Amino acid sequence: MSSASSAARSGVPSRVRKPLGAALGAALVAPLIAAAPAAAADPGSGEFTVTALEFTVDAGGTTCTVEADLYRPAGVDREHPAPAVLTTNGFGGSKADGSTDASAKAFAARGYVALAYSGLGFGKTGCPISLDSPDIDGRAASGLVDFLAGSRAADDGTEVDYVTQDAAGDPRVGMIGGSYGGAIQLATAARDHRVDALVPMITWNDLAYSLDPNNAAQHTGVSSDTPGAYKLQWANGFFLMGEAQGLLNPSLDPSRLGGAGCLHFVAGACETKRLLDSGRYPEDRTRQMLDYARSVSPVSYLDRVEAPTLLVQGQADTLFNLNEAEATYRTLKEQGTTVRMIWQSWGHSGGLTDPASGELNLGEGNLETSYTGRRILDWFEKYLRGDENADTGPGFAYYRDWQPADSAYATADDVPARNRSLYLSGDGKLVDDRSKVARGAREYRNRLLPTSHSESSLAGLIGLPDPAPRDAEGTHLDWTSEPLTEDTDVVGAPEATLQVHSPKTERVQNSGDAADKLVLFAKLYDIGPDGRKTLVHRLVAPARVPDVTEPFTVQLPGVVHRYAKGHRLQFVVAASDDAYYGNKGIKPVTVTSKPSDTGVLRLPVVNQG
Repeated sequence: MSSASSAARSGVPSRVRKPLGAALGAALVAPLIAAAPAAAADPGSGEFTVTALEFTVDAGGTTCTVEADLYRPAGVDREHPAPAVLTTNGFGGSKADGSTDASAKAFAARGYVALAYSGLGFGKTGCPISLDSPDIDGRAASGLVDFLAGSRAADDGTEVDYVTQDAAGDPRVGMIGGSYGGAIQLATAARDHRVDALVPMITWNDLAYSLDPNNAAQHTGVSSDTPGAYKLQWANGFFLMGEAQGLLNPSLDPSRLGGAGCLHFVAGACETKRLLDSGRYPEDRTRQMLDYARSVSPVSYLDRVEAPTLLVQGQADTLFNLNEAEATYRTLKEQGTTVRMIWQSWGHSGGLTDPASGELNLGEGNLETSYTGRRILDWFEKYLRGDENADTGPGFAYYRDWQPADSAYATADDVPARNRSLYLSGDGKLVDDRSKVARGAREYRNRLLPTSHSESSLAGLIGLPDPAPRDAEGTHLDWTSEPLTEDTDVVGAPEATLQVHSPKTERVQNSGDAADKLVLFAKLYDIGPDGRKTLVHRLVAPARVPDVTEPFTVQLPGVVHRYAKGHRLQFVVAASDDAYYGNKGIKPVTVTSKPSDTGVLRLPVVNQG
């Protein structure tokens, strides 16, 4: 769900922390080449024309007007057709923002017909915001595929007959975009199998997890039927951005009006936000929230996606973490859909965008000179242009910030398995052998206000510094390893199996309101020899414990991080986090340890030394 970004930014530092409006804007902003009519030039010469269009589309029981720009490469005509690329904006953006506009120009300059449009509810496009529903947003996008197929005209009568077709009415078309512009690709491909290739970047798998994550009791990918901890800062920021569309675009089409008391969101989205704000999870309303959030999420319709999919997810992303991409990747792979996955540096929470880092930044024109850019070009070369010699790459690739730019990416057939176990000792140590576990019991308790800080989710958006992560004494427990004897590279999502004791929670956890269950926040620090602590990308794992009388497993967010020789790992369980809603009432928690029965932390380690 990116925010709008409409101007190129100069002097962007190589490592930045900001939400997608800036992060994606910095990477996909700045025109690559001025549009210039030159009909005599060859396709792929870098020259193209741009035509503004409008379309009246079916959006699932209603119609609304979509604004779009058509980019036609010079030399492309009926006798010399070219495949097409369809792209739309992140949350809060439009066809004119940095990511959408720059993507269209980048591919038009390389000989593709491009159609950039403002998603439903944004820019001057009608209809309220439905959060990329396949039945609404996906249906509307399918109408634009009809235009590229030559089977319908724009509202002014403009038609195209120069897009490569596999058969009558079946254009060769791919999609690319980030965040909100990523999920729409999967929603469209689930409805319209004419879409031939997808590149969804930094997007979600299950919005119920994205906005209200529960990293315990997950039954499918990241999904759990027990709500977690409300990610209030991210959710409120985007909700306000959506509701402010009337101020940003004062002459809105009346079709933009929302339901259930919201100005610009459909009723289901509005009711979901209202339930999250309430801090309560009664069973009937919780089921309604989960059903709606999943209906607009890939988790509910990936079984209908057949188009080859190149997933690109950001390591620096507290909104849509790496676990979401892995959940999508595994589902597509298991059902036989062609899929590859790249974990790049930048996401909604910042990361590297300087081309010198080897990372993709379309604003700098580095498709051919960045690893991810080359992979995207090859993806479209094979699945849109039909080049069987194009190398679509390995199943999995990931960026290592401790390596030089020219060797920063490592590859593998799949995400590494967890292969190293550490044990939670009663004396606060994190030990490598169960026999080293000391017997002991320690307690923490939450307070009425949050006492731990991981991030200010919107700090970059409003230009404020973000204080270092912290945990108040008495409101968390930690377990710390001995200094590492060799470099330890963790690639993937660690997980912890825990047993906690909370008599106060036990008395109320079956009340019928999931808010009465215990919430905790698990995280993994890197402690340097000087004592400096780093919470990698400020990632935490909120968990609502299904039953405090039973062991449970918490899956931490995926990371790509080198814990260097001489550093120590510290596993922390905290009572709260100020970026989330937490516990209802004071709930003291005790954790006990003995060699035969203790918590276990499992890490996916790819190399040591």
